[in-house]
Amino acid sequence: MEHAILGAGAIGGLVGTALASLGEGVTVLVRPERLPGYPASLSVERPSGTITAPAKAAVKLTKPVDVLWIAIKTYQLETALAAVQSLPRCIVPLLNGVDHVDVLHAHFGPNRVLPATIAVEAEKLGPGRFVQRSPFVNLNLAASGEPLLGAIFARLRDLGFTCRFIQNEQTLLWSKLCFLGPFALVTSASGMNKGEVYANPEWKRKLISAIAEACAVAKAAGAEVDAARIQAIVDSSPSGMQSSTQKDLAAGRQLELDAIGGPIVRGRERYGIDVSTVSALIAVIRAKAVE
Repeated sequence: MEHAILGAGAIGGLVGTALASLGEGVTVLVRPERLPGYPASLSVERPSGTITAPAKAAVKLTKPVDVLWIAIKTYQLETALAAVQSLPRCIVPLLNGVDHVDVLHAHFGPNRVLPATIAVEAEKLGPGRFVQRSPFVNLNLAASGEPLLGAIFARLRDLGFTCRFIQNEQTLLWSKLCFLGPFALVTSASGMNKGEVYANPEWKRKLISAIAEACAVAKAAGAEVDAARIQAIVDSSPSGMQSSTQKDLAAGRQLELDAIGGPIVRGRERYGIDVSTVSALIAVIRAKAVE
């Protein structure tokens, strides 16, 4: 199959390298100024070893592909879609949050979009070079995508990916957000990694409270989530784990606060749910961002 990767950062690089290592055709869409000299192969340093595989690079997608994987920041979405000038067979967005799915439905039509989530700690080291820091890669896709991508998911499992097909799309999207949102907000507001948060009773209490608020909103939105299960996932995460939002804040980069916190805080207006902990965390982060 032919794949295009929109977003040559950590997530897009990891997915693109994995697919290319399986023999799939991969084209990475990059900015015009980065195309000259972009490497002809992608490389990911993983806990299990380094994988390297050939891939093409292009500025625009002008020929149809089987799968367009979108792995950009949510605030870049509408601008980045200008690079997609042909209609892919299907679109797999790996963005944070939940609101981007409606944007993609409007752009490509609802029948081509296969909502997905990915959970991994990864970083971009340089053009075409990436590192996977977490011992896990959890990739979930809407069940409607199984006929097309089932075989590829089976091969990704051989690379150590945990891949699942989820029937309820709200459950698919909110299960990640109920983990990512509270974790990203607490680590960013505190400046601590997971282990340091757990060693601080006040910040750990805020994390537990934020997870409970996120799960309450998720359930009201139609998702099947369990706060105790989300908490157990956080409990089992590596002590040194940091969130990408925390890293972006420290580096002075633009933040995805609306993507990871917005759907939760809007639960107050939509469902009358108390989201005071999440709202307070967002306020702290906004203040830190302008310091």
